[in-house]
Amino acid sequence: MNPGDIVRAVVDTNLYMVLATADADGRPWSSPVYFAHEGYREFFWVSAPDVLHSRNIAVRSGVGISVFDSSVAISTGQGVYVSATAARVDGPEAEHGLDVFSGRSVRHGGRVWTAEDVGGDSGMRLYRAVAHDHSILAKDGRPDHRIPATCPRP
Repeated sequence: MNPGDIVRAVVDTNLYMVLATADADGRPWSSPVYFAHEGYREFFWVSAPDVLHSRNIAVRSGVGISVFDSSVAISTGQGVYVSATAARVDGPEAEHGLDVFSGRSVRHGGRVWTAEDVGGDSGMRLYRAVAHDHSILAKDGRPDHRIPATCPRP
């Protein structure tokens, strides 16, 4: 399987990504979040703006993302590593992201999300990360040997 096909398989079949952020002083934090994606460059999730990863994104937009299946046997899994820029999505721009997020949520047994669910006094907001690059782990025995993966078309 080529690297782009691996990106497609891993991202399409997993429900959670690990979102790595850092605060203004560079202190790291990682959080698992349910996500939806459009293509393989845009990742959407819903979070409260006062949780640590959301506060970190407000001051430092560069994030790392990893998506992987933790249920596979040791040494058999594959992960996708993404460098991205993240931000809260507000106003008219949120409509498209909510469509993407809601569509995946419903397919996985969740609910439809509306502008009211991520605005006003709801306590939740929509976020988006736009990928700069993707890589996968090379299965050549070298520790943490990552290879670039061309982002596949949906």
